[in-house]
Amino acid sequence: MAEEPDIDDIQRRMDGALEVLRREYGGLRTGRASANLLDTVTVEAYESEMPLNQMASVSVPEARMLSVQVWDKSMVKAVEKAIMNAGLGLNPVVDGQTVRVPIPELNEERREELSRVAAKYAEQARIAVRNVRRDGMDTLKHMEKDGDLSQDDQHIWGEEIQTITDDHITKIDDTLVAKQQDIMQV
Repeated sequence: MAEEPDIDDIQRRMDGALEVLRREYGGLRTGRASANLLDTVTVEAYESEMPLNQMASVSVPEARMLSVQVWDKSMVKAVEKAIMNAGLGLNPVVDGQTVRVPIPELNEERREELSRVAAKYAEQARIAVRNVRRDGMDTLKHMEKDGDLSQDDQHIWGEEIQTITDDHITKIDDTLVAKQQDIMQV
């Protein structure tokens, strides 16, 4: 009996590329507060770099305000500095053990720039999906060459991989359109 290629692995890897894209979009600011906005922030603490979410809880008390409740009082200044230096264009304000982060209004030029960044992230995700497709197709060719798969089966599995690829590319494109609309809303 002929071997079957690991379609589940291909599907899982393509899903991973889509998940990375969604995480990157969570860090793109749209003018509205989102707790995900600070997911990429790392804080210099305890002689190492630590993710912000391991040192504080982030909440959204208002539509244009983030509230970062720092658990260790001695780390408040380090958290403030990390948010300031994260390249997100945010200016945190310390209020006791809480760091308040107002989300400024985006101007048109910044919206267009963020839209281009979103498109770049989407293209990186498409490339990742295509690389997974290429790996899957190469595996099929090797299996056919080694006699583990007939030419007909190789063609059938190749179509299956292409269908999965097309589905993921469509999901990436849909995610990009939704994010760009979110960014461009005034």
